[in-house]
Amino acid sequence: MTARKIPVNVERHEDAIDADQLVGDFKALMADAEALIKATAGQEDGVIGSIRSKALETLSSAKENFSNAQGSLTDKAKVVAESADEFVHRNPWEAVGVAAGLGLLIGLFIRRR
Repeated sequence: MTARKIPVNVERHEDAIDADQLVGDFKALMADAEALIKATAGQEDGVIGSIRSKALETLSSAKENFSNAQGSLTDKAKVVAESADEFVHRNPWEAVGVAAGLGLLIGLFIRRR
């Protein structure tokens, strides 16, 4: 019996690319905002100074929140992947049945369109 490779789900791969692109865009936006704030370093007085200080606080908070969320989501994804792996190893035939059932449902929905 030969092992067949299961094709990678293209839609899921595109979602991963979109998420990676979103993270990259957000980091680029943060870097650009930092550069803009540094460029206005000589403008400490008046309205520009208050906007600059508020922007620095917001940017710092956003960086911290983004870092926490990214770490938390990574940890949760690892736990889910490990749980799924354990389930498949303990119950291989149930996993095959679930996959077949989902494939059938998805096929029926695609056929209707």
